Amino acid sequence: MALLKSLVLFVFFSISAIAGSITYTPFVTAQMNIVEKMNEDNATQESIKLLLKEQDKLYDKAVKSIIANKNKYINNINLYINEIFSLRKVMLINKRAGNTFAVYRDEVALKIYLLLRSQSVMLKNILIALDSDTIAAYESKVNDIVAKNQQEIEGYFKNDYSHVLALEAESAILKVAQENVRNLFLLRDVNANLIGYIYKLNTTMYRLNQYSKYHLISIVVYVNSLAIVEVINPLLQSYGLSVVKLLSMLLLILIIYFIRKVVYVSLEGYILKINLLSGYSAEISEKIKASIESLIIIININMLIYVYNDFGSVELISRFFNMIYGFYFTLIIYKVVNTVAKVKISSVAGSKSNIKNDLVNVGIKIVNFIILIIGLLIMLFFAGVNLTAVLSGLGIGGFAVAFAAKDTISNFFGTLSILFSDVFSQGDWIEIDGHQGVVVEIGLRVTTIRTFDNALIAIPNGTFASKDVKNWDKRILGRRIKMHIGVKYDSKSEDIKNAISEIRVMLDKHPGIATKATKYSHHNERSHTAKLVSKDDLEGVKNNLLVYLDNFGDSSINILVYCFSKSVKWADWLETKEDVMHKMMAILEKNNLEFAFPSLSIYNEK
Repeated sequence: MALLKSLVLFVFFSISAIAGSITYTPFVTAQMNIVEKMNEDNATQESIKLLLKEQDKLYDKAVKSIIANKNKYINNINLYINEIFSLRKVMLINKRAGNTFAVYRDEVALKIYLLLRSQSVMLKNILIALDSDTIAAYESKVNDIVAKNQQEIEGYFKNDYSHVLALEAESAILKVAQENVRNLFLLRDVNANLIGYIYKLNTTMYRLNQYSKYHLISIVVYVNSLAIVEVINPLLQSYGLSVVKLLSMLLLILIIYFIRKVVYVSLEGYILKINLLSGYSAEISEKIKASIESLIIIININMLIYVYNDFGSVELISRFFNMIYGFYFTLIIYKVVNTVAKVKISSVAGSKSNIKNDLVNVGIKIVNFIILIIGLLIMLFFAGVNLTAVLSGLGIGGFAVAFAAKDTISNFFGTLSILFSDVFSQGDWIEIDGHQGVVVEIGLRVTTIRTFDNALIAIPNGTFASKDVKNWDKRILGRRIKMHIGVKYDSKSEDIKNAISEIRVMLDKHPGIATKATKYSHHNERSHTAKLVSKDDLEGVKNNLLVYLDNFGDSSINILVYCFSKSVKWADWLETKEDVMHKMMAILEKNNLEFAFPSLSIYNEK
């Protein structure tokens, strides 16, 4: 047989044939020698471990070489067409001539070539599969490729050549045939080992291939070849990590950190150049700063997951982050619009304008609702929802469903009303329709309330649209203390005046009572929503202090005490109220006044 015209570029398998014998490359020879030593009867467990380590090194080195030159291997695969064609011709000639040993030799050599071709095709297809979008898709393709290879290999071993090894004759051709049979069996084991290492190194191969796309393969191979990295990598593999991956993620974090400020400064400069926003640029920049920084952090997290996932994207994760990007886009637009509205409202409030506050508030809510709908559609689009189908479904069929499920729809819109009106929130103490308790959860259909006797009540959300809701927690200063102090009718007018004056002074100086001088801060001073309403009434600020002679009762002269504690908490309110009552008792006692009680006097006219 003529010398092979070209060397096969695959590191794994390359052969040349001369006169029916086959010569293998050093790598293949080393693999066959390892398999042969493992199969020896005198092989020990310790020797097999050493052979496996040697085999691991050979495959690890070969993988790095192949990935670094992947396209070269794919484009120069040898399918052994000339060798297979020549052997089949020679086999026909030897069969006609009755050369049995030569037929055995050539038939086994042909199967070796077919086996090597099957391996080469398998490796080529696996290298092509490395460009899959995800490692899961790559592994699925590898399973199909390996299954096809196994099916082909099984076909080559339908004939058992053990009888050829048992033949004894002084024939050089027979010895070559027997050597080919032994090599065929060794190559079958090598093929099995190859498949085992493909599965063992599939993650490594996929990662290396991803780095090769970014022309980083040389750096990665160098880092992985360091002694300390070879020790650390096996410990990190169970977590889907490697030293190179950790370094890449750390470098990515540092890059994002340094460009974060640059991006914000560039964006701020761009906003300043927009003529339409020239009067609001400072406020807009301040309002969107936190959102921009959060968005950059989320982009960083997305890229870290991308690197962790071996530069592959998972559809579900990609959709999730796209929805987040849509949310932040909507949020930034919302903040810009409301910042402009807030500045405009400030100018309207300071001028003599006939524009009604309610009209301005409704206008802002309409704009915000439109922004919300657009943002929701963007998020649905990024989530993979067919918007055409969604919008077309809001027709006659939508009205029919809405009519059939009017209670459910009512409760749903009741939920929206609760969430957007900010009447109450989770944890608030509310009272509605005779029920009083703390809001546990605002669901899509019902709101659950835990009553003070520890019962759980579920109220349909539609009820809140038609019932009065009393919220005891929507206040930041002032919990009312109201009482009538009844003194006896035989009390002196001067003593009553002095007592009222002293009670008024005591309350005004009391550390727990709210007065006009009490300092407080609004909770929503940084709120992005602009409203033309009284902040004190909106957030619940009461600091009235009234002490007056109120009326002449049936059994007493009544003094009205009307004030508010600073704290809105029940325990603090009770403590303040108790202290106030003790001090008022002392004031009455000091001014010779006694508490009256219901009594009835009977006069005898005679």
